[in-house]
Amino acid sequence: MRAVMNRLANPFVALLLRSPLHGLLGGSVALITVTGRRSGRRYTTPVQYVRRGATLYVTSRPERRWWRNLRDEAPVALQLGGRRVKAVAAVLSSPERAAGAAALGGSPLEAVAQRPETVIVRIRLST
Repeated sequence: MRAVMNRLANPFVALLLRSPLHGLLGGSVALITVTGRRSGRRYTTPVQYVRRGATLYVTSRPERRWWRNLRDEAPVALQLGGRRVKAVAAVLSSPERAAGAAALGGSPLEAVAQRPETVIVRIRLST
């Protein structure tokens, strides 16, 4: 069921985020584009984020695959607030995870970040 929803919902959300109507999703959903480490293929997926200054924090379920290309800091592209933005992203390691979860405090992603299986990604926006 989840796969069917992703195949239907993700393209719709992506279309909306690329349109002038992107504000309908609020200010907490972006498209992230990552490049496969081995394949070189580009993957684009919608993500919910929390912004702390020039840094965004994103959570993901472990079974999703897009974040696996971010083992070391990797360049990514974001469709953020109607604009295309370059950034560098990395999956937070165990020692960094507590700081990432703390950065999500007070946000809708806080409870998700507390689950031990949740993947937390830090995205540093280019200036």
